[in-house]
Amino acid sequence: MKIAVISLGCAKNLVDTENLLGILKASGQETTTSWKDADACIINTCGFVEDAKKEAIDTILEAADYKQKGLKKLVVMGCLSQRYKPQLEQEMPEVDRFIALDEYPQLGTILTEVLGERIVNNYGKAPRVLSDKPWMAYLRIADGCNNRCSYCAIPSIRGNFRSRTEEDILAEADGLAKNGVKELNLIAQDSSMYGIDIYKNHMLADLLKKLNAIEGLHWIRVLYLYPDEIPDDLIETMKECEKVLPYFDIPVQHGADAMLHAMHRRGSRALIEERCARIRQEIPQAVLRTTLICGFPGETEEDHKQNLSLVENVRWDHLGAFTYSREEDTPSYAMDDNVPPEIKEQRKAEVMTLQNRIASEDRLKLIGRKEEVLVEGRSPLTGLYQGRSCLYAPDGVDGCVYFRSQREIPAGTFVMVEYTKASGQNMIGREITDAE
Repeated sequence: MKIAVISLGCAKNLVDTENLLGILKASGQETTTSWKDADACIINTCGFVEDAKKEAIDTILEAADYKQKGLKKLVVMGCLSQRYKPQLEQEMPEVDRFIALDEYPQLGTILTEVLGERIVNNYGKAPRVLSDKPWMAYLRIADGCNNRCSYCAIPSIRGNFRSRTEEDILAEADGLAKNGVKELNLIAQDSSMYGIDIYKNHMLADLLKKLNAIEGLHWIRVLYLYPDEIPDDLIETMKECEKVLPYFDIPVQHGADAMLHAMHRRGSRALIEERCARIRQEIPQAVLRTTLICGFPGETEEDHKQNLSLVENVRWDHLGAFTYSREEDTPSYAMDDNVPPEIKEQRKAEVMTLQNRIASEDRLKLIGRKEEVLVEGRSPLTGLYQGRSCLYAPDGVDGCVYFRSQREIPAGTFVMVEYTKASGQNMIGREITDAE
């Protein structure tokens, strides 16, 4: 059977999709990324925010049109199914089966029934099929979340925080390395909490030391750290482990204590600034990334100024700002959404204007620096190679490095590049030869 697999949403969803591809491959099924010539289609959805929900619904409806043109079965899985399964079953009868997250242990059995093809029931045990670049993989170290941020529906969708065992993580990492993965990106809703549930202690630093010892891995990056869970020993470990990149992805959400309290965020503005200063003191070349919410219920002009001053004081390397939108099944849904949409957009624009100025200034300071770059492709038009240094995560948000070289370089290769120019978020440079 030819099965189209469509993945929407975040990196955590992508890992679920790759596990699905693994069981389909183990079952001898052919997979594709287009439903137009497929016998069946499985769509892995996101249901976290309004835009993601709309994208998922639009994709489902578009795929459903092909049930009149040869597509025999349409299956929808993921967060949207988990969150709205009863409503979706009523309103979208063209979908043959909605599969919730808590049904994944029986995914093979369910797909066998729906598709009429034998699908092995070893989801999460069959080797993942990497759907992106073969030299890079995301590795989920935990699922769910215990943080009850007032704007976030993730705990109600994915449940409480659940760490994987070290043994499972290390075995998967070793398998990925043996299959050619050179860059490993650790993900969870809250990576800094790893181990607290099963080992009764924060074990991320210990896990990083063990991953650092795996032969074949070259870069290890940690995503999604909470500011109040970045102890000194974690900073020290990230400093000492040569494969662990000094990349700190810290979604702080706001710079005003009143807003942090309203958002049910742990910690304070002072803690955020102290931890960031500590990181840069210990690792001067550290990369700091964050997200901020603009226009949360009750946000005053003074709160907004605090957001701006946090951006100015910390000088984040990367920052994404988002306007607040009400999300059902969250505490903030009942709050008075009293910041007008045009004010939200204005505040977001002010945050991003300031951030872009800071980032541009700091990129100029990188000119002349020599850094290792992971090559990911080459433009046939300009001849420039494209890649990423420690400065850039693989999710397409941060930017990238463009550089010239006099030789052919295969994708997935690490080279040294000297930066010669800054262009917005991106750096431009030239490859440094051994002779230099």
